[in-house]
Amino acid sequence: MSFFRSDTPADLLKHVLIIVVATAALVFGFFYVYLPITTNHGETIVVPKVTGMNQADLENYLDERDLAYFVDDSTYDASIKPGTVLTQEPKAGEKVKEGRKIYVSVSMKNPPVIKMPKLTDGSVKNAQMILKSYDLVVGQLKFVPNIQKDAVLKQLVNGKEIAAGAAITKGTRVDLEVGDGLGNQEFPVPNLVNMPADEAKILLVGQGLQVGEIFYQEPEDGQTEGTVVKQRPVPGPGTTIRMGQLVDLWVAGSEPVKAVD
Repeated sequence: MSFFRSDTPADLLKHVLIIVVATAALVFGFFYVYLPITTNHGETIVVPKVTGMNQADLENYLDERDLAYFVDDSTYDASIKPGTVLTQEPKAGEKVKEGRKIYVSVSMKNPPVIKMPKLTDGSVKNAQMILKSYDLVVGQLKFVPNIQKDAVLKQLVNGKEIAAGAAITKGTRVDLEVGDGLGNQEFPVPNLVNMPADEAKILLVGQGLQVGEIFYQEPEDGQTEGTVVKQRPVPGPGTTIRMGQLVDLWVAGSEPVKAVD
């Protein structure tokens, strides 16, 4: 074929140029046409926001954007609709290649089952902190007569006691029975009338009662200054009081002047 003959230097130069151009075309086609098509070189997709969406809508939504998803965690929250996407990685706005998986966490339909913590014998404040840390709800606080003030005496669910270690679902409401510090022992109200105020205070403390308000008034006929002339509650047949309760006193005379430092 006369085209490929190299009888003259011009023919040789022509052939060299053809080889160079063909080689350049192959290199260009490989790096700038073939590779981008097969590897999506230089093509990226902006990750959309999927948090707040329902998991059932994710597949079609991401498939339309050449993306996929994978659920790698789930959490229960009674205030959130089941199947709601809570978190995503990569985050919205980041750039990724086509086909990239978006890792998401979703809210569970059913609450997980855990072991009931032990709340009795501890303080009510500590019990409330423990319940929140276990994702349990603090229910009714019922204060009952007991000398252990603010101590948790019983832990209940739906009116029944629940033992520590028993199975319970997160989000369950737990009621607490708490000591009021007064005790349930009742006894007759002591009669303090006509007793010197100082002695009356000592007697109250000795019987596990507390001195309430003290009111001073002008002595009437037959009343000795500094003595108790009235009290609340009033003593009498059938009148009882519980340990820790307050007793108010009315004392004849003027209120003592407090010393100034």
